Amino acid sequence: MTFSTDALFLTDEIAGLRECRETRAASSMTFLLCESGSINVVLNRQTIHIGPNDLYVRIPTYGQELGPYDYSNDFRFKQVTVSSAIYDEMMFAHMRVEPRWWQKQEYMKNHPVFHLSEQDIEYVNAYYLLISLQLKDERTAYRKQILMSLARAVTMEMFNYLDKGLVVPQELPRESVDSSDYIFHEFVNMLHQYPHQREVQWFAHKLSITPKYLSEISKSRSGKSASEWIADVTVAELKHRLRNSTLSIRDVAKEMEFPNTSFFCQYTKKHTGYTPNQFRKMRRD
Repeated sequence: MTFSTDALFLTDEIAGLRECRETRAASSMTFLLCESGSINVVLNRQTIHIGPNDLYVRIPTYGQELGPYDYSNDFRFKQVTVSSAIYDEMMFAHMRVEPRWWQKQEYMKNHPVFHLSEQDIEYVNAYYLLISLQLKDERTAYRKQILMSLARAVTMEMFNYLDKGLVVPQELPRESVDSSDYIFHEFVNMLHQYPHQREVQWFAHKLSITPKYLSEISKSRSGKSASEWIADVTVAELKHRLRNSTLSIRDVAKEMEFPNTSFFCQYTKKHTGYTPNQFRKMRRD
C-alpha cells in the first residue's frame, strides 16, 4: 500500500519507493526498514547495503547525490517519509537539549544504517501501523493533527536511535573537515548559544568572515541562507516560549530582546501567520 500527504509518505511497494525517490527524496527524511532480502542504495557515490532488520535513515541534507538502487527478488520493506518542515521543527527542539546534535547529524550522513533489535523493530512496525490506519481513516476530525503528531514521534524515535547508537568525538577537529563545514558547524552552534541575535553580520563578525560568505556556506550546506537559519531558530524559540510560558507577550518580547512589543508582534505574525495572542489561543483550542 502507498499513502501520501503533504507531511507524510508511507509505502511498502516498489512502485511507491520509486515514486518517493522521484518526488520527495531531496526534501524529506526517510526511514526504510528492510524486512527480508536486501537493497543497495548509492549515496554520494558510495554503495550502501541494507539487509534484513536494518533501518536506513536518510535526513534532508543538501549537496548529497542520491544515485541508483537495486534490490533482491525477496526484498520486502516498510518506508515512512517525513517532510523536511517536520524534521527542521524537531531538530530545533532537539538542539535545545543536545547541542552536539549537529555533529551526530554530520556523522550519520556517512553511517545511515542501523541494525535493529527485535524491540526496536516492534516500535517501527507500531508507528507504521498507526500511521497507515490514520491515513486510511478520513472520518476523524483531527486526522491532520494526529498525523502531524505521529510524524513528530517518528522523527523523535530517530533521534532516540542516534542517542543510543552513535558514538562521535567530543569535538570536531578543524583540520579533519572542510573549512566551510567547520564554519557552518560553528554557526549552527552559535545560533543556539545566542538565540536572541538576529543579524547575519553579528554572526559573521564572530566567525571572522563576511556576511555574504556566511550565507553562501549556509546555502551550500543546508539549502537555506544564514538569515533563514536565524529566522527559523528565532521562530522556534518564540513558539516555545509562547507555548510553554505564562509570561505576558510584553515579557516574552523583552526576554527575547526585541526592541518593543509591537515589533515582536509584527515579527511573529510575519513568520507564523498569527499574532502572539492568536498563536497561544490556537494552541489551547
